[in-house]
Amino acid sequence: MGIARRELLRWGAGFGAAALGGLALPGTARADGPTTPRGLPTESWMSRLSGDLSLLDLTVPGTHDSCCENPAYGTEWSHTQNWGIPRQLTEGVRFLDIRCNGLQGAPDELGIYHSDNYQHIRLQDVLDQCRSFLRSQPGETVLMRLRNERAGGQALDDAEFLRRVGHYLDGLGYRGLFHFHGWPTLATARGKVVLLADFANPWGLIDWSSGENAHFDTQDVWQTGGLDPLGAKGRSIAAQFDKAFLNPTYPKMFVNFLSYAGGYWPRTSSQALMDRTVYPYLSARTEQRARYGVVPMDFPDLHVNVLQMLIDKNVT
Repeated sequence: MGIARRELLRWGAGFGAAALGGLALPGTARADGPTTPRGLPTESWMSRLSGDLSLLDLTVPGTHDSCCENPAYGTEWSHTQNWGIPRQLTEGVRFLDIRCNGLQGAPDELGIYHSDNYQHIRLQDVLDQCRSFLRSQPGETVLMRLRNERAGGQALDDAEFLRRVGHYLDGLGYRGLFHFHGWPTLATARGKVVLLADFANPWGLIDWSSGENAHFDTQDVWQTGGLDPLGAKGRSIAAQFDKAFLNPTYPKMFVNFLSYAGGYWPRTSSQALMDRTVYPYLSARTEQRARYGVVPMDFPDLHVNVLQMLIDKNVT
């Protein structure tokens, strides 16, 4: 079993307001919802940070296959989350992994999929949820990987996927929701969805890479061989955390997926990796500010301790 949240809160109880280096907290500020061990309200933690920070300077907790809440829409293989998008955002998640195919019967729309399994939610539903959250919390931003999943009978080629994205931006009026070009400061990104384009485009967007390109340095080992594949995945996670910490001015966004498939149900691999690698790594470094970049995970509801430790990496 993972470390209980109450144990994490016990070790975090010693951090007071003096520990919140780099924050601009009003003297009377108080959160009505969940807060991290260092006192950051999870629904508005970014608003407490300096707007001069680049997004590249942050640790951004996220979710992998963010809309895959129901194993009935696939199997337990495709079940990666228990919280829906609104709850994820309220609890402090700021990166969403949104994967789309065409939507049957709707020639201009995109549905959210895990491979060829439709998750019974449309792209406009996700965008509306993000817009609603950002209107309520204008000091926040959301980073969104938008991927052409290219799977099953609703797979789209590059040109058709691009056309449908254009329909969302202009036909359905979502263009104003997004930041498109280059890594912004937090002040510029506030109130916006930062679009990370995992689809072919000629628009000069922030283009996603599951390896390394001009914008990203990503660890996404989702299957591997050997006698202890979860051990190998854990070493990849730790190595990416180390690389990010040791390169604080690196001009790319680090991404470190905590998720793993490779023959395991996501819930099983997530629990093992959290217990064996992620929690021990982070808990040994609780007083250390770090820009770990984007850190997507499965089932943050089962690992609130890790989610909140990642948020707290943004303060000293």
